[in-house]
Amino acid sequence: MLYYLHEAQRMAMAPARAAAEGLLTMLANPFIPAAYAPFAKELRSAAQVFEQATRRYGKPAWSLDETTIDGRPVAIEIETAIHRTYCDLIHFKRAIPRDDPRLLIVAPLSGHFATLLRGTVAEMLPDHDVYVADWKDARLIPVSQDRFNLSDYIDYVIDFLHYLGPNTHVLAVCQPSVPCLAATAVMAGWGDLCQPATLTMMGGPIDTRRSETAVNKLAKEQPIDWFERHVVTVVPPPYPGMGRQVYPGFLQLTNFMSMNLDKHLESFGSLFDDLVKGDEDAADKTTAFYDEYLAVMDLPAEFYLQTVEAVFQAHSLPKGELQHRWQTVRCENITRTALFCVEGELDDISGVGQTKAALDITPNLDDAEGLSAAGRRGPLRRLQWREMAPADRAETQSLHPPVGSQAEPGRGAGKRVAAGVARPRSAREASGGLARPLADGEKPRRPDQRAAGGAGQ
Repeated sequence: MLYYLHEAQRMAMAPARAAAEGLLTMLANPFIPAAYAPFAKELRSAAQVFEQATRRYGKPAWSLDETTIDGRPVAIEIETAIHRTYCDLIHFKRAIPRDDPRLLIVAPLSGHFATLLRGTVAEMLPDHDVYVADWKDARLIPVSQDRFNLSDYIDYVIDFLHYLGPNTHVLAVCQPSVPCLAATAVMAGWGDLCQPATLTMMGGPIDTRRSETAVNKLAKEQPIDWFERHVVTVVPPPYPGMGRQVYPGFLQLTNFMSMNLDKHLESFGSLFDDLVKGDEDAADKTTAFYDEYLAVMDLPAEFYLQTVEAVFQAHSLPKGELQHRWQTVRCENITRTALFCVEGELDDISGVGQTKAALDITPNLDDAEGLSAAGRRGPLRRLQWREMAPADRAETQSLHPPVGSQAEPGRGAGKRVAAGVARPRSAREASGGLARPLADGEKPRRPDQRAAGGAGQ
């Protein structure tokens, strides 16, 4: 009934929203005398804040039409490389051909759309061939389609890497760190030539037993059937996914906002003040943020429940017990993928040390020194990628042989970079130029071909 109550509340607000929109239209008309009344600015500002706070937001546009390369503007075309039921692999195709490193950015499937990573994508476009895993809203997927769980997520990452081919870099932001590390381990166990050249994990909950946050503790306090009873609901009509069990985006948004409710109330208060004062620049910044932040999507219930149980309750990956299809995920198999961990120093979900745990469960990688840390709002919001990267570019490039080098393949080719709790320093790339080339005698696997013994359905 939770979703039905939410929809009923939304429909009950429709008359008030219509009145606010009508008021805005009237007060914006220069031929209406009321628009010049002393209280008009306050009334118009209040109506605009109310309209924005109660609006139903759809998926935001990427709005990345061009980038700058060598000081010149270059057009960007967004095309779908792979279409899947729950996710599309989209390619930010640049208008000029360049032999830049391929980068797969895996956005979190945690309530917000992949467009929340717009700033990170924009920062990587000048010197990377960027692909993004663009997740879909479960309420728009008919219940007749396949179910989707954590193993399916891992399969999607593997499929995308097979399409992109060898020497692809992966950037996992927050929640995807677990399935991306698992996918890398599975591919390493197969000896798959398409396993990532590098894997960067930003604020990922690899081992939530370390520096537990309030969210981590809540996930452990309740049994999994509690989550199934209290937060999983059924999509109502008229949505295409009616009848599907989901973890609704509006509930996730409520949880997000409740963690910093005072700040959000203060932001809306500041928005009202800026509108009254006529400070359009400040008002536009706040409006742009909430246009993105308030746009949420539903998650498949089976994926959400399995993630809570495996990642936050059983800690299956760091214990070496995570199951993918018929096999156990063994991170010790990773020997050729360079790992870089960015800790969430200011993170509400992943505590300090949870991402770095990936280095402790990959003992067959060589060590490399490095520091970096940042809060959740960095990778997900306005901070540019250069503010989230390692200490300097030269150090990063030393982690793995650059494209075109004669690196020897095999065990120990990958390296790992420790993540600390230092403040981030400037550098642009964590993955650019770090690919391992194919060695003599190695043949690239077809993009649509799995390694022998690969993941069957």
